[in-house]
Amino acid sequence: MEDSIRKVLEHIGEDPSREGLLDTPKRVTKAWEFMCSGYDQDPIEIMRKALFTSTNDEMVIVKDIELYSTCEHHMLPIIGKAHVAYIPNGKVIGLSKIPRVIDVFSRRLQIQEQLTEQIADAINEAVNPQGVAVVIDARHMCMEMRGVQKICSTTVTSALRGVFKENKKTKDEFMSIISSSFRK
Repeated sequence: MEDSIRKVLEHIGEDPSREGLLDTPKRVTKAWEFMCSGYDQDPIEIMRKALFTSTNDEMVIVKDIELYSTCEHHMLPIIGKAHVAYIPNGKVIGLSKIPRVIDVFSRRLQIQEQLTEQIADAINEAVNPQGVAVVIDARHMCMEMRGVQKICSTTVTSALRGVFKENKKTKDEFMSIISSSFRK
C-alpha cells in the first residue's frame, strides 16, 4: 500500500521524497488500516458477549453517537451522529456495545443507507428485541469538498424494525426524543 500512496503523490504532482512527505505513505497506510478495521470484527459476537436478562420492556435509547465512516464511491469521509433505540424482549445489551457496533460498520467503505440498515439488522439479530430504530444524520465530504459543493448539507436515514415500524406511536416517541439532536 505504501508504494501505491507514493504513486498517488507522484500522480497529483508531488515529490514523495520531499521532507514533509517522507513518512506520508506509512501514515496513510496506518490510517486506512484503522478506518477499515471493521471488516475484521463481528458485531453480532460483540453484542452477544454483553446480553443480560431483564424485565425491562420500555424503550432504551442511546443518542448522539458520533460516527466517522468512508464513502465507498469517493473514499471521502462521512461524519455524523447515530441515534439507536430498542425495546427489550427479556434481554438488554451493555450500553457501550451499541457505539461499538456502529464503529464496526462505520469502519468499512459505506453508503449511509446501508450503514443504517446494517446497524439495525445486527441489533435485531443479536438482541432479538421487540423492535429497533436507527437514525443517522451525517455530512458527506463527497458532497461538500467536490461535486455539488453543498457545505453543511446533511443526509438523514432511518431503519425501523418490529414495533418501531408497526406502531406509529412508538416510532413517534422515538423521533420526538431524538429530534433535539438534529442540526438546526
